[in-house]
Amino acid sequence: MEDQVKELQELMRDVKPSKSKSASKDHKTRIIAITSGKGGVGKTNLAVNMAIAYAQIGKKVILIDGDLGMANVNVLLNIVPQYNLMHVINKQKKMSEIILDTEFGFKFIAGANGFSKIANLSVDELDNFAQEFASLSNADVIIIDTGAGIANNVLQFVAAADEVYVVTTPEPTAITDAYGIIKIITTELVNRELNLKLLVNKVHTADEGKKISERIINIVGQFLNYKVDYIGFVYADPVVEQSVIRQKPFMIVNPTSKPAQCVKHIVGRIEKTDLSAENGVSNFLKKIMGAKKR
Repeated sequence: MEDQVKELQELMRDVKPSKSKSASKDHKTRIIAITSGKGGVGKTNLAVNMAIAYAQIGKKVILIDGDLGMANVNVLLNIVPQYNLMHVINKQKKMSEIILDTEFGFKFIAGANGFSKIANLSVDELDNFAQEFASLSNADVIIIDTGAGIANNVLQFVAAADEVYVVTTPEPTAITDAYGIIKIITTELVNRELNLKLLVNKVHTADEGKKISERIINIVGQFLNYKVDYIGFVYADPVVEQSVIRQKPFMIVNPTSKPAQCVKHIVGRIEKTDLSAENGVSNFLKKIMGAKKR
């Protein structure tokens, strides 16, 4: 226990709150996709708690449930969305009508099975959806919780996002599947500029997270000739399971817990990386469609 306290003291850095920027033509939105090779690694839980950590430092945050098969985000938030992105695609609702405020300081958008078909929309449908999605450009951060595995919509989100965080755990199958999803991403999206980073969840020591990340990063470099960075780790802790049962994020249930401190640190590290000129909502739309709109 004493060792873990020391690790957290070494881990944590001050993350000072910053005022959210108002929307302007120079405003850039950081778009993050969180994915994994298999379910059960805590991907959705991390997405929700990262959204809270960002909101707590004064950022305007939108969390999109991109797991089109299972609506896990709204379960963790204990809310039942009446509308989702499909209502916008079908021109039944405006984006402003489906976006939900949460009690945790960020906004939430429920996903839809039809979202993966955006590239096949007619010109008129595409114009309408692009205009509606562009209304999200006043956000500082958009976090997309993708589905686990290799579904087409997962690859679309990964290809379009500015940064992609692959979540794994110390479990051998999770490590294997993390390598597998990285291999598929780098093979299928060979002509795309990707920014992949590894996040190790449910570790018992900082050294365990570092060793697992190094193992995956070395194998990816050796066999795929691709560079993946390590963004950080999150401790295993009973507070996580307790928060899921209570349908209340652990950042709220116990903001001083080890997992909460780890998430704050990860967000702090992300914020220290610069946004490129190619970041933002408009470029996300161009990339998710596979080609620039003419």
